[in-house]
Amino acid sequence: MTSIGIRCSSSAWADKSTSQWMSTGTVSTPKENSLTWISIMSFGGIPAPGKSVTFPHKNFHGCLENLYYNGVDIIDLAKRRKPQLIVMGNVSFSCSQPQSVPVTFLSPRSYLALPGSAGEEEMSATFQFRTWNTAALLLFSELQLVSGGLLLFLNDGKLQLNVYQPGKLPSDITAGVGLNDGQWHFISLSVKRNHLSVVVDGQVTSAAASLGPEQIYSGGTYYFGGCPDNSVGSKCKNPLGGFQGCMRLISIGSEVVDLVSVQQGSLGNFSDLQIDSCGITDRCLPNYCEHGGECSQSWNTFHCNCANTGYRGATCHNSIYEQSCEAYKHSGNTSGFYYIDSDGSGPLEPFLLYCNMTETAWTIIQHNGSEFTRVRNTHPESPYSGFFEYVASLEQLQATINRAEHCEQELTYYCKKSRLINKQDGTPLSWWVGRTNETQTYWGGSLPDPQKCACGLEGSCIDSQYYCNCDADRNEWTNDTGFLSYKEHLPVTRIVITDTGRPHSEAAYKLGPLLCRGDRSFWNSASFNTEASYLHFPTFHGELSADVSFFFKTTASSGVFLENLGITDFIRIELRSPTVVTFSFDVGNGPFEISVQSPTHFNDNQWHHVRVERNMKEASVQVDQLSPKTQPAPADGHVLLQLNSQLFVGGTATRQRGFLGCIRSLQLNGLALDLEERAKVTPGVEPGCRGHCSSYGKLCLNGGKCRERPSGFSCDCTFSAYTGPFCADEIAAYFGSGSSVIYNFQENYSLSKNSSSQAASFHGDVKLSREMITLSFRTARTPSSLLYVSSFYKEYLSVIIAKNGSLQIRYKLNRYQEPDVVTFDFINVADGQLHHIEINREEGLVFVEIDENARRQVHLSSGTEFSAVKSIVLGRISEHGDVDQETALAGAHGFQGCLSAVQFGHVAPLKAALHPSRPALITVSGHVTESSCVAQAGTDATSRERTHSFADHSGTRDDREPLANAIRSDSAVIGGLIAVVIFILLCIAAIAARIYQQKRLYKRNEAKRSENVDSAEAVLKSELNRQHAVNENQKEYFF
Repeated sequence: MTSIGIRCSSSAWADKSTSQWMSTGTVSTPKENSLTWISIMSFGGIPAPGKSVTFPHKNFHGCLENLYYNGVDIIDLAKRRKPQLIVMGNVSFSCSQPQSVPVTFLSPRSYLALPGSAGEEEMSATFQFRTWNTAALLLFSELQLVSGGLLLFLNDGKLQLNVYQPGKLPSDITAGVGLNDGQWHFISLSVKRNHLSVVVDGQVTSAAASLGPEQIYSGGTYYFGGCPDNSVGSKCKNPLGGFQGCMRLISIGSEVVDLVSVQQGSLGNFSDLQIDSCGITDRCLPNYCEHGGECSQSWNTFHCNCANTGYRGATCHNSIYEQSCEAYKHSGNTSGFYYIDSDGSGPLEPFLLYCNMTETAWTIIQHNGSEFTRVRNTHPESPYSGFFEYVASLEQLQATINRAEHCEQELTYYCKKSRLINKQDGTPLSWWVGRTNETQTYWGGSLPDPQKCACGLEGSCIDSQYYCNCDADRNEWTNDTGFLSYKEHLPVTRIVITDTGRPHSEAAYKLGPLLCRGDRSFWNSASFNTEASYLHFPTFHGELSADVSFFFKTTASSGVFLENLGITDFIRIELRSPTVVTFSFDVGNGPFEISVQSPTHFNDNQWHHVRVERNMKEASVQVDQLSPKTQPAPADGHVLLQLNSQLFVGGTATRQRGFLGCIRSLQLNGLALDLEERAKVTPGVEPGCRGHCSSYGKLCLNGGKCRERPSGFSCDCTFSAYTGPFCADEIAAYFGSGSSVIYNFQENYSLSKNSSSQAASFHGDVKLSREMITLSFRTARTPSSLLYVSSFYKEYLSVIIAKNGSLQIRYKLNRYQEPDVVTFDFINVADGQLHHIEINREEGLVFVEIDENARRQVHLSSGTEFSAVKSIVLGRISEHGDVDQETALAGAHGFQGCLSAVQFGHVAPLKAALHPSRPALITVSGHVTESSCVAQAGTDATSRERTHSFADHSGTRDDREPLANAIRSDSAVIGGLIAVVIFILLCIAAIAARIYQQKRLYKRNEAKRSENVDSAEAVLKSELNRQHAVNENQKEYFF
């Protein structure tokens, strides 16, 4: 082997000198493999004599030192003119470097004043500078004979030369860009008569000055970097602030400035300079901006641009996204696509997925293999491999799975003469691979036991001697399908199939998305029962950046949430008083404290969220939605947080000032601590925490009730007209002409004149002195009946739309009096727009509100109690009874349009009809289809995704509803016998027709067997249907 090592140093750039080194030699190898090689190396350039070759780089111009090749001193060989070396161009063997004395401008008050030749017809100066500041004065010189001056300054990283005189427009030149990059830049300026010229790094910019005929004469003093105080008497002007950075190689006119003489005080004067060194600091090296944030800096500090990173904060440390769908859900979000950052402030990037917000939050992660795939002609020597690529990396998937309470993935696997294992030797013939890259031979629905399927676990395989249906090796389609739910093996990344090479052998598979439920960390909590109790964890390592977040709730006035100590460094987060949360820390610069004070008490037994961060720029603490408090870090102080003790949670090492209450979802730098597991073995601390509804109950809307769960809470929407995880999803229906929904409170016993006392005793408990009614509607038909509540005593309430489009609420609480009417006639509510009604009655006082702006309040004269409530009717009223003419007319027309969120007290009749959860006496007549009233007018409500259509008949939704006054007569028996005979004849005819259809289908499919089919899933379903039909025909023939 030959190794090459080159050491060189240089001080600059390019002309045409080059040297070439050529050598020959051999490498020690066996004789028959002996290799002769020739190596030609060039230093300083690439010679190509006689060839039309161009190279992208110029030849080197400068000095090379310590140039060695394989230990050979190349420069020494060139000096001695050895034949192995060819020297071309002007190459000398000495390096004369110009003396360069830099000067550092340490503060905005720094300046360097140098004398020049006053009264000269030409002004010129050259120098080099480097800085991080975007705006600063570089040079000022006063003009002689005329009032005016010359300013050279940086503005937004660009160089500007300005020559001004009173009463005249200034002359400007702008040159260069991004000159505040911390690198050395060469500047040369010249002003002669009416001509301005600036050279920036070799690029010339010039312009004619608008100075008129007057001649410009140079001033006597040049001010570099800033101006002295006004007390000095200088006319120097500085519109942008002083320069902070370095300068060198300063020349005025043709004279080079001796900065050593300046340092010795024999030339010019200065303030706050450091001569003979450049003290500029690159504060972006190393780059403390995290997650791809762009670093920029000024003289004193650095800044991070976090745009488009998905993170925020002084160092782009904090993710702007939640860590799970569960966290999004409990911020009040509904189902949809969300970015998830599973490790919070950790290194993993956020990614987009779908959150399905049901009673629990489901995370849905898609991949590229969601379609049915058919596999043929494979052998163990030539297997088929299907790969699955997800919308997230395996690391992101692993973090998401680890946080989840449960994960699963459905693997659908069909087979025909295709086995999963070889029954002779037990070797697998098909398998799948998960994120651990291990071969798995169990299949959907089974535990992670090798070579098992769901049917083997349930004892339902088609051949009892096998644990999988496919291993029966039958010449017909069967399947081993189910959910894989062992988290450590998910997701599926590859499937391998090897046994489809025999005649008529085939397999097909389909892999569903990865589904994960819940968030183990979000509800992970511990209860601290004594001030001396605490949990301890390994030392927290957050040397350069550290963040801590958690929830707490307490009734105590003070206590330490968390503490970790070092030799001198420490961090501590505590409840200092009922209204103050304090973050204390020390990284070697002395202790600091930051506190957030709340206008309300934190010890209210409600959950409060605390987030603390310390990084290279600042420390901050935020509680709930209060404004965060920050403490800037010292510019040049200690930066590393060095801790070495255990991390104490809920207390301190001294067992004093411990916390009493609950801490939940504690995370350090995005990693969750398992409080519950540690609490199980710690005296004085209990795993879990009760009382979530006190904080999260407000998320349950529209009458939903918060219910405590072991981990979290749920919203019970039983008595709400809405549904969904927070009772926020409207339940609406489109009513066709003549349709209705009837909700019966009690069995409809007929009341005769002689049975009123019986009715009174039976229904005496249903007397309403108050009720609240809400509903929303959209219609363009008049008259219409929106809601009708009837009574066994001929009392009623009707909400109707009159012929003129006005809304009327009619109360009749006394059968012997006319109804009280509340009319809203100033608006036509049959305008196709969505309207909302709220009716609230307290005995004889009724308050009505429409669309949250029109309000009426009336006193009823007909009574104060609604007795023996019978039913609620939405839409057409089939039994009018003794109602007024307007109600009867509207009830006969019914309602055509959309109704939603109908609530009468604790009863939601529309919800009971469309989403029955318990037995209820519901009758649905006509065309009633679940819809959404939020849709625009004219939208066909029957074309919605979620539809529940009911037959056009008057019947009950609940099969268990008793039939009142059922009459069993002879005619009914005869009718029943006739119906049975007709039914048998129809069945025989249907069987015969099906056999005929299946024969035709079989022949047609056989004729098309050789045709190409676009959809593998459609073909497979067709074959499965045909196979099923053949089996059915065999059964029917036997019958």
